[in-house]
Amino acid sequence: MEIEARDLQFSRGDRPIFRGLSCRFPRGKISVVAAASGGGKTTLLRMIACLLRPDSGAILVDGTRDLVSLSRAESDAWRHHVGMLFQFGALLDMLTLYDNVALPLREHSKLTEAEIHDEVRRVFEAVGLEGVDQLLPGELSGGMVKRAGLARALIEKPEVLLCDEPFSGLDPPTVRKVEELLQAVNERTGATVVITSHHPLSTMRIADHLVMIGEGRAVEGTPQTLVREDARVADFFEEALSPPAVARGAS
Repeated sequence: MEIEARDLQFSRGDRPIFRGLSCRFPRGKISVVAAASGGGKTTLLRMIACLLRPDSGAILVDGTRDLVSLSRAESDAWRHHVGMLFQFGALLDMLTLYDNVALPLREHSKLTEAEIHDEVRRVFEAVGLEGVDQLLPGELSGGMVKRAGLARALIEKPEVLLCDEPFSGLDPPTVRKVEELLQAVNERTGATVVITSHHPLSTMRIADHLVMIGEGRAVEGTPQTLVREDARVADFFEEALSPPAVARGAS
């Protein structure tokens, strides 16, 4: 699915967040949304997931269906096409990893427990969590929490995968593992992946498409093109452009 935001306007109280924001997220590609803190990255993801509505504007799916105009029931149905990896995992502390991941299927499908078991095992294998399904979230490392959150986001086979700061709080080796995992998911499923991130190295390594939000509006293109043509983007990605960073990214 291709997602396109058109002229989004949104304010919190007297503070404008979007002032005519327009951007697109190409079908089947990995797009990264970058912005300064408070710039509206997570707000945009919540709008795509129909968890928040703009004050005006449209969010089109494949050029026709406007998510902003959906009814509550239609919004609920849309969310079955969308997987969301929240920044802090958003796992239920009292449930095992298995039960956290199985929960959406138990609530929203007619699958038998045996069929659910097969689906949970499938996503656990995909994210490298075999053998830890009976652990509680509090027993996991930060990287494992991200993997478990991703497993839950994938369990309903979404066509759109939204990831809010998936690299936040992780050490560099774990960041690379999560990058590789997201790339593998994108290649295997063909899902449209939208990632919010303030991690410039990861963005340069994995993004097919970059949306840079500033002052409520967006510029977009490949990371390499925007860095070359837009001084604001170049400043934001200065770390990734230094010689040592380029050497690491090329390895």
